[in-house]
Parts: sequence; C-alpha cells; structure tokens
Amino acid sequence: MSHATSHSTDSARYAKCVEVSKRIRWDTDRDVIRGRAFDFGRKFLPDGLSMVARLPFLSPDEQRLFSQVQGRTYANMFALVERFIGAKVLELSRGHWLGDQVALEALVRLTDEELKHQEMFRRLETMMAPGMPAGYRFLPQPNDVAQAVLAASSWAVLALVTDIELFSQAHYRSSIEPEQQIDPLWKDVFLFHWKEESQHAILDEIEWLSENARLDAAQRDQAVSELIGLVAAVDGIVQMQARADADYFAQAAGRSFDAAQAAALHATMLRAYRWQYVVSGVQDPRYGELLGSMLNAEQGARIQAALAPIVGAVH
Repeated sequence: MSHATSHSTDSARYAKCVEVSKRIRWDTDRDVIRGRAFDFGRKFLPDGLSMVARLPFLSPDEQRLFSQVQGRTYANMFALVERFIGAKVLELSRGHWLGDQVALEALVRLTDEELKHQEMFRRLETMMAPGMPAGYRFLPQPNDVAQAVLAASSWAVLALVTDIELFSQAHYRSSIEPEQQIDPLWKDVFLFHWKEESQHAILDEIEWLSENARLDAAQRDQAVSELIGLVAAVDGIVQMQARADADYFAQAAGRSFDAAQAAALHATMLRAYRWQYVVSGVQDPRYGELLGSMLNAEQGARIQAALAPIVGAVH
C-alpha cells in the first residue's frame, strides 16, 4: 500500500470513529446508572472470567462474593489504565494539531471519553463499597502507574494500550454480554464502556502503526524491550492485587479455609487476573496479527519467551 493510500484509509477510519462517537455518546447518570444501585444478591464478573468454577468448595453465596470482589477490582483496574491511556492519547494528538483535523477530533473525543470512564469507575467504587464487607483495598496507585508507563516509548505504550482495548472488547463479547445471571447495572456499565472502547481500539491501532513506521530497526528493538518491561510491570500489579483480593475474600467469607483451600483461593485469583489483564489480550487474534506485522523473528521470540511463564500459569 502506498503512503498516500494508507493516509486516505486512515483519514476515513478517523472520520468513521468521529461519526460513531457522536452517534453513540452516552451519559453516566442518564444512560448507565439511571438511579439504580448494585444488586449484591447477584454476581458481578461472569464465571468465565472469574474462574470460580475452579473452587468447588465454595458455597453459592461465597461464589457470588468471589465474583463481586473481582468485579470491584475489574472496575478499579479500568479506572487505573484509563488514566495513562487518556494522557498518552492527548500527547499523541499534538501530531495532528496542524494536520488532519478529523484525526485530531477523533483523539480529543477518545480522551474525553476516557476521562468520563474514569469518573464513572470512581463512582462505582463509592457505590460498591457500602454493600460489601469492610477491608477491601485496591493497591496500585493510578498516578504512579501512569508515570511509570508513560516513561516508556510511544511504541511500547501503544502496544500495551492496544492490548488493553482489545481484551476489554473480547471480555465483553465473549463473557459479559451473553451472561444472564450477573447484576444488570454492572453489566450495563460494561455494555456502554464497550460501545465507546470499540472506536478506541481502532484509533489506537492506527496510531500504533503510524508510530511503528517512524522507527528504525534499533529504536524498534529498544521498544520491544520496553514492552516486555511494561508487561512484567502489569503482571507485578496483578500479582499484588490478586493476593490482596484473595486475602480480603478469605476474611470476608467469615469462615476458615484449610491450607489447601487457602492456596487454591490465591492461585485461582492470580490465574484469573493474569488471564483477564495479560493473556486474553496478547492471545487475541487481531493483536497477534498487528504485533506480528511489526516484528522480526528474533523480536517475536523475545516477546514469546517473556510471556511464556505468564501464559503457562494460566492454562
């Protein structure tokens, strides 16, 4: 594809994202929450994501609490990642200030929507807290994480962001949308989130490919190393929060678990989080296609080797 053809294709995709963004735009109170409260008699995160079926010793009430703990963290994780996604896209928009104004509008809209999502997820935390047992802690600090992520090159950050956007799509379509038993308010949050993130995934892909085209071989090699570092950092956050959530669940369940059960709670929480926040994204076919188009065999092998322990721990 020639540069001119590629540019016109990108322009059309930016314009389509703007058109869809205008058409589906929603308001947190009017369209999502609609005066409702969470129903703590129902699960939040579906079993396909929470992996609660791996814990046959839990009662139905305990299975529900396990799902709610993970669902609460799921909302907090999205608030966390959208802090650095919005900031990065705002920075990237500078490249369009005096260029394609449709592209600029698309990225400004994305940033605006990410700010809205952050605010929505912060509100959800205040709505969930009173209905759940005391003691829950969300450990990673959004600004600290954002600063660490944004210190990496644009290529590495966009590789991580595209991964996140794609796994959020996959989770909604494969697990959340078909699930009939989860809390309808929690489900609606992720329906509306998905509607806007569908455009964000397209925009991140365009920007990532554009950034890739600007790099020489040495810069790309360095960016691959940075991406590996970012994935390790995400896995570190996941390990920390999984341990905190397993401990919180065990305390909130109000009964004692034997050593084997306690170990299973920790292992399942970690396996579920590694699947949700790392593996389901990197194994998305579109992600593999995009990443594969940018890397040489040695770089691809380095990424596979770095992911192998995390992927192996999930399957």
